[in-house]
Amino acid sequence: MHKSKPPVTGKYIDPLVDFAFKKIFGSEPNKDLLTAFLNEVFRGRKHIVDLVYNKNEHPGDLKDEGAAIFDLLCTGADGEQFLIEVQRGRQGYFKERALFYTSRLISNQAPKGRRSDWAYNLTEVYLVALLEDFTLEIDTELGYLHDICLCNRETGKIFYDKLGYTYIELSRFVKTETQLETDLDKWLYVLKNMSQMDKIPVYLRKPIFEKLFNIAEYTNLSKEEKTMYDSSLKYKWDNKNVLDYALNEGREAGRQEGIKEGRQEGIKEGMERGKYEEAIAIASEMKKEGFPAVQIAKFTKLSIEEIEKL
Repeated sequence: MHKSKPPVTGKYIDPLVDFAFKKIFGSEPNKDLLTAFLNEVFRGRKHIVDLVYNKNEHPGDLKDEGAAIFDLLCTGADGEQFLIEVQRGRQGYFKERALFYTSRLISNQAPKGRRSDWAYNLTEVYLVALLEDFTLEIDTELGYLHDICLCNRETGKIFYDKLGYTYIELSRFVKTETQLETDLDKWLYVLKNMSQMDKIPVYLRKPIFEKLFNIAEYTNLSKEEKTMYDSSLKYKWDNKNVLDYALNEGREAGRQEGIKEGRQEGIKEGMERGKYEEAIAIASEMKKEGFPAVQIAKFTKLSIEEIEKL
């Protein structure tokens, strides 16, 4: 298997690595960073003044129903819920998973009794997804930020504004330093490029970004945090190598099958087979390193049963 050059730990950690993302945005002392980022994402439609972190695992209502495990889940001052997900590689049914997650949050609002008194007074639910290495395959002319809501198909008028999905395709965010216009531009540029920087740029000399860079400096991590980050970075690198290999194998298998059968379905089936082989390979490595089955399932989207058989 061809392998790319392993990543080298720089002055600053990579914010899109699982451990780093949760350290920067997922702890109580740093909630001002997440608040500032989300306010830029909503671009004036909402003004978030405070956040409370919630548990990120929501069990199903039935005994045998799987749990929904989120990257970050927060509640705003007005009771609105913000689900933040980082998706690092292409995944089938990602839109469906987003709908399932938000539906779980909505259904959990229903009281066990006296539902007539509650009168379906739902609070707002929003999902913000950072897509690192794949896109939603939407027209490129629509840019890198997709703000999705329920609307009238004929008129485009918003039908319900208390449920929203924001997808940010980082691979399509290609602005250079001189092209950064808004604070959201600066946030996205930092998320993509901070691990290659050796100092905070002059144009980011604001208290919120100075705090971000201070937290993200590798030498400021504890020994345990460095170990966790290094492992998380290695996993991201290994994951990318397995993904590249599996997709190449899947494309080739699909191409050969498509040629043999004279149908495009062969290519599609090959790609799906490659994705499954990728997930199995990643799960096997994580299991060897002692990761719990629930965490492996979160990363690979395999079932607990499949993981236990490895």
